[in-house]
Amino acid sequence: MLQISRTLTLPDTELTERFLRADGPGGQHVNRTESAVELRFDVASSPSLPEPVRARLLSRRDRRMTDEGVLVIQARRFREQARNRDDARERLADIVRGALAAPKKRLATRPTRASKERRLAGKQQRGKLKQGRSRDWSGE
Repeated sequence: MLQISRTLTLPDTELTERFLRADGPGGQHVNRTESAVELRFDVASSPSLPEPVRARLLSRRDRRMTDEGVLVIQARRFREQARNRDDARERLADIVRGALAAPKKRLATRPTRASKERRLAGKQQRGKLKQGRSRDWSGE
């Protein structure tokens, strides 16, 4: 059971773990043990996720999400399989926690009069600077 928040948990039956050989330091040991973890979670067909959370997760532009709606997390940071397994589960929990809160709507605002004047003054100053360069260069 993976605890996401007080109200949301993901049962272990919805998580698929695959262990594979990791690259990196470890000597001969790294060639013999399968310490890296690939954690898969089917977001599209998970009955545990509320519909708004599922929609937010699926709408994210994330390279870890497959076209079928499966979130794939690879953990190979540590040399021990157990630590990589915990790392993958924690990263999955962080991703789902990020989708729990709905993003705030952006309130349309207008630029103030002073900010418009500052912008235009800056443009005029820049234009005069460039104009001054061209006169000096022509030899006049």
